[in-house]
Amino acid sequence: MAGTITVDVLSDGSRRYRSRYRDAGGRQHEKRFKRRVDAQRWLDEQTSAIVTQTWTAPERGRVTVEAWAEQWLVAQTGLKPSTLYRYRSLLRAQLLPRWGRHRLADITHAEVAAWVAQLVRSGLAPATVRQAHRVLALILTLAVRDGRIPRNPAAGVPLPRARRADPRFLTREEVERLADAAGEYGDVVRLLAYTGLRFGEMAALRVRRVDFLRKRLTVAESATEVGGTVEYGTPKTHQQRTVPIPGVLVEPLSRRCQRKGRDDLVLTSPGGAVLRSGNFRRRFFDPAARAAGLEDLSPHDLRHTAASLLVASGANVKAVQRMLGHASAAMTLDVYSGLFDDDLGALAERMDAAPEASVTRRHGM
Repeated sequence: MAGTITVDVLSDGSRRYRSRYRDAGGRQHEKRFKRRVDAQRWLDEQTSAIVTQTWTAPERGRVTVEAWAEQWLVAQTGLKPSTLYRYRSLLRAQLLPRWGRHRLADITHAEVAAWVAQLVRSGLAPATVRQAHRVLALILTLAVRDGRIPRNPAAGVPLPRARRADPRFLTREEVERLADAAGEYGDVVRLLAYTGLRFGEMAALRVRRVDFLRKRLTVAESATEVGGTVEYGTPKTHQQRTVPIPGVLVEPLSRRCQRKGRDDLVLTSPGGAVLRSGNFRRRFFDPAARAAGLEDLSPHDLRHTAASLLVASGANVKAVQRMLGHASAAMTLDVYSGLFDDDLGALAERMDAAPEASVTRRHGM
């Protein structure tokens, strides 16, 4: 590509430097500058972009973020309804007020970094800041792939560290105390604490997925409240799994399944509707936790409890991963590394005891 720089003299005697070049299709592009050095820099940048095949037609980047975000949302197939709802909420609350009228080509890395810093200063939770940035980055990634901008200005922006809350573990005695305090929903407490099901997986459990003969539950569906409506979909990792039914739950679950059809929900509200997390906490779980002396407890803590009870019973990391339905053993270790540290300590004690036992056997002591 051969570019040129010409000089235009204005009526007041000042000069403007006009840079011109032709793209690979032969179309001419130009831009004027007050300084020759700026005109040359711009021309060099366009030349380099064409040579490296990162050049994009300027007019393709003139679409606004608001218009492009809607097109990006339409292209998001295979997402869970809750994820799509969260994306729309972040767009409405965090992204569009700041970027909606901006053209894709006008967004700079420095501006995105300043926006992230402003979100942090506003007191927004680090996890929410990271999610908002992720949505903007995904929108801009599609713009890069569609040839509208040469690179993603959201890439490499410093993000706040999202600190994972320390998991809370109950003892078996505390679980039983909580279950007793929950009355008719004590079986829900025990199910969550002894199987590690997520609340939505428990709420979506159907009669046909309970195998009393093999004492197994098949986790293949999850119920999620999205904008006030319950949506049914696959579990979090999109994979179904099988978990054992503890003996203490066989009889209560059997009663729950009596006189129900195969596709009916096993555990429901007093009125027979699907259990909703907010309603369940307010009406049953929180009062039971207070009565059991377990303040600031959440149903998700029972999932953590299941992990701790599994490890205490001798389960390895792969078994815990399969039981909880984590995407990988690495994720299980990331969340529950402390539990396995205790397991390593016990292993070290057993290794120390092994030489002593060997010496005892050799000497006949």
